[in-house]
Amino acid sequence: MDGKLLAQAREEKENIRREAIREDRRRHQEAYARIPELRQLDADIAALVPRAAAAALGGGVSLDELRQKSLALQARRAELLTASGWPADWLDGAWDCPLCRDTGYVQGRMCSCLQTLYDRAQTRDLSALLKLGDESFDTFDLRWYEEASTPGQPSPRVQMQTIYDICRDYAFNFRQRSSNNLLFRGGTGLGKTFLAACVAREVARQGFSVVYETAQAAMDAYHDARFDRDDEAADKVRRMEECDLLILDDLGTEQVSSASVSALYTLINARLTAQKKTVITTNLPREQIARRYTPQIASRLLGDYRDLHFIGQDIRVLKSQRLG
Repeated sequence: MDGKLLAQAREEKENIRREAIREDRRRHQEAYARIPELRQLDADIAALVPRAAAAALGGGVSLDELRQKSLALQARRAELLTASGWPADWLDGAWDCPLCRDTGYVQGRMCSCLQTLYDRAQTRDLSALLKLGDESFDTFDLRWYEEASTPGQPSPRVQMQTIYDICRDYAFNFRQRSSNNLLFRGGTGLGKTFLAACVAREVARQGFSVVYETAQAAMDAYHDARFDRDDEAADKVRRMEECDLLILDDLGTEQVSSASVSALYTLINARLTAQKKTVITTNLPREQIARRYTPQIASRLLGDYRDLHFIGQDIRVLKSQRLG
């Protein structure tokens, strides 16, 4: 795991734990003030713990007798709490995560609550990974796409308006999506990475875990995890396979080998099997996808992904010409 992001997640978890402890103390103070008998009941319940330990070692009182006393005291405690309008477990801890009591770990293993905070920290780090900075649906400018069309074809602006609407709906209704995957195809400079980043930012804003990787970096991670036993690479692979949304950018620019093709199949298939959502961008036309990769990969990309074809002129070139 990324040490910096893990430290952020642990600090956030510790803040949650401190707040839970403060809330638990407040509850006890309020309950004891209103129902003085509760303080004595809690003291009596606590006193049974060392007696039970002694009984387990062969002390005088039987464990069964102590258990019955404890149950009777707890029943009386619950009765007093509910009679005053509180839940029966009101004084059993105000933990955000009862499983680990907000420590972040259960029996030495990371709790799912800390893993969630780690994933969120990574999502917040998304901006630095994308290195663009202003990606949002509000800043996507359709005026860079031509209004003129060729016979039988929509104009670039009409086509991109449709793609924009699909992407916006996909991002804002991410939880309810029935179509899990998008394939952005088209030449360079047509806004594929920009729109993918727009989707990523909106999905991340909703609290979902998002991972962005270039195809080459993703394949490198699989190679390093498998052949170099690299723990950091193995963690990257886990995050790519398990995150709520994966943005796999520039498919087709990675170096092709039997290992990279195998890794790509593993990644795509793992996410399809787990019903995890994926957005892939590529400059490759459909026929090159079929030639470059195995039939199994091509079938999944061209059959299980919604194919969105970006058209128009290279916006980077247009901007350079305008500035010139």
